[in-house]
Amino acid sequence: MFIFSNFLIALAKVIDILLNLYMWVIIIWALLSWVNPDPFNPIVRFLRGITEPFLRWIRRTLRIGYFGGIDISPIIAILIIYFLRYFIVNSLIELAVRMR
Repeated sequence: MFIFSNFLIALAKVIDILLNLYMWVIIIWALLSWVNPDPFNPIVRFLRGITEPFLRWIRRTLRIGYFGGIDISPIIAILIIYFLRYFIVNSLIELAVRMR
């Protein structure tokens, strides 16, 4: 049973790293959007391609987008990511610890 427990801990850590990485990608994209970057730049296209589907989903689901001319969907996305990090990752680690 300890093998499955170690697997859950490893899975939780990988999910935590991926969520943390995605949060930083959203932060970088939000900062880049302030300076009106070149839309044909490959890095800009990559960042937009990764972040825009999730941000678009937030805008459509919550029916909010621009609050006083400012797009607050990245802030909500970061809050969702923090919630997932604390809920899923900690739950998986707690489950793994109880299985030992």
